[in-house]
Parts: sequence; C-alpha cells; structure tokens
Amino acid sequence: MRNSAPTASIALVGDQNPDVKAHPAIPRALALAAEVIGGAITSTWMPTGKLHEAAAPPLRGFQGIWCVPGSPYASTEGALSAIRFARERSVPFLGTCGGFQHALIEYSRNALGHNDADHAESNPETSLPIIVPLACALRETESRIHLAAKSRARTIYGRAEISESFNCGFGLNREHHDWFANDALRITGVGDDDSARIVEHSDHPFFMATLFQPERSAFRNVSHPLIVAFVQAALHL
Repeated sequence: MRNSAPTASIALVGDQNPDVKAHPAIPRALALAAEVIGGAITSTWMPTGKLHEAAAPPLRGFQGIWCVPGSPYASTEGALSAIRFARERSVPFLGTCGGFQHALIEYSRNALGHNDADHAESNPETSLPIIVPLACALRETESRIHLAAKSRARTIYGRAEISESFNCGFGLNREHHDWFANDALRITGVGDDDSARIVEHSDHPFFMATLFQPERSAFRNVSHPLIVAFVQAALHL
C-alpha cells in the first residue's frame, strides 16, 4: 500500500483582494510547489482585522504562515501579531512584499526594543520610520539581487545572483540596515545599490521574507524554489 502524501495547512495573512495581482497567484504557487515535493497543501485566508480582534492569534493548527502582499493592511497590529506568532513559536514563515516590510517592523519592535518602529505609508507621522519610500520604486519590474555567502537564500537558489519580480514602492530605511547586519534576523539579499531585498532568521526552522514577489512565478505555471523550500518546511520534509 502506498503511503499517503504529506499534508500541511498554510495561513495566508492579509486582506484578500482579487485586484491585488499577487493574491490569486499565491494558492497556485503553493500548489505548484507541493506538486514538486509530492505533498498536499491547503491554504486559508486570515484577514488582518480578524487577527487583531482575537485575544490570541487564531493560528494554531497551521503548519506554515505566509504574510502576503497588499499593505497597508486593514490592521497593522493583526499582521504583526501573526508574524510574531510564527517567529516565537518556530512556525515556518514566508513574507513577501508587505510581509517583508512588516517582518522588519515586528522584529524591530519585539526583538530589538524599538517600540516606535513603523511604516511611513500607514503612519506618515511616525518618529521612527524603518519602512520608507524606495529611492526608485520597483513597479511591475524585475531587478537583480545578490545573495550572501552561506545564507539559506543562496543554498535554496544554488547561485550568488538572481533576478526577481517586484511591485513595490517601500523598503527598509537605509539608516537602519545595521540593525539587521549581525542579529538573528539579518539581510541576506541586496540589490545593486546594496538595499535590502531578503532577510532570514538564523535561529528558526524557516523564517524568510522578500521584498520581491516569488508567487508571480505561478503566472508562468512555474514552481519557485523559495516557495518550494517554504512548503518543504511546512511539510517537515
């Protein structure tokens, strides 16, 4: 008798909107990754407002958490609570675009002690903007990324330089790059101008966030190595 395929359930943290191009691509990207591995994935949308209203994030029972594009979210605090849940409870985590930005905010506040760290788009009056407008917005474009030696990202891709799809106008404030140089959450992928494109957590089973949108590979019906690695972590393979 053949063993049944391993299964995992993924929480998609974000406010589902068919007008956000990445949203319909994400379930397909997960399915393509699962096909490569020989597993089965189910995904459930978790609106940020629901996460904020709950006494505790209703994320128990999920084997992976993906904080998706589409910020500003309906509830910044809801998104941050989900990211913190994944980070502190060692749940495999992927953040893309807005998920990348909010992973940096969550870590800055709750691990580094910068309680006022915030996003200049959702809170333009913040005294500590760590997410700010990019010097050159990356709208519907591809851009080159350089991967750090010995990083998880470089191991996943198997090379030192990649090109990825972006649709983003905000990124990490260059003044605060040093916060993520030597700590557990560190920058492992940069653009040609050395601006942050990937961060990963060294003391976590799988915690990665990218300013780009790897899910867009689903538009070409192609599995993405980063999503495959995330699904593998969720399936404990």
